[in-house]
Amino acid sequence: MDLPPRLPPFDQEVARRFLDSAAPSSGLPEFLGLRTTLVEPGRLRVELSVAPKLLTRFGNMHGGVLSALCDHTLGLVCYPHMQSGQWAATTEFKLNLLTPVSSGTVVAEARIIAMTRSTAVVRIDVENDGRACGAAQGTVLIMQPRPPKSQD
Repeated sequence: MDLPPRLPPFDQEVARRFLDSAAPSSGLPEFLGLRTTLVEPGRLRVELSVAPKLLTRFGNMHGGVLSALCDHTLGLVCYPHMQSGQWAATTEFKLNLLTPVSSGTVVAEARIIAMTRSTAVVRIDVENDGRACGAAQGTVLIMQPRPPKSQD
């Protein structure tokens, strides 16, 4: 069953900023070298080049790297459908690691399964050079902007 979900309106400007290579990245996404390569309504793709700093002593990518990639993609796919100031907070996700990754490029593609004003459920398929290496599904809370703190 492949019915498209009903989604809130899609903000093309938010999508464009995600794809803009000049957009600043920081924190873990910057350290991992995550690159957003596709943003469409309900769908987003993030790529990661396998680097020696991300491998275990056994030569495989640490599962935590794949987990961080999925968590990042899980939230990011929601932003073009959210109102300005809202933010996505991951409440849970499950990741099945299917095959080891030791070289090449890892691609995570997220699709929103369902989204309301307060939650979203997202599926993430992860491939390494065309081979399935992970499958994840998670839930985010759509958080409302925090009111500014009073200066009293």
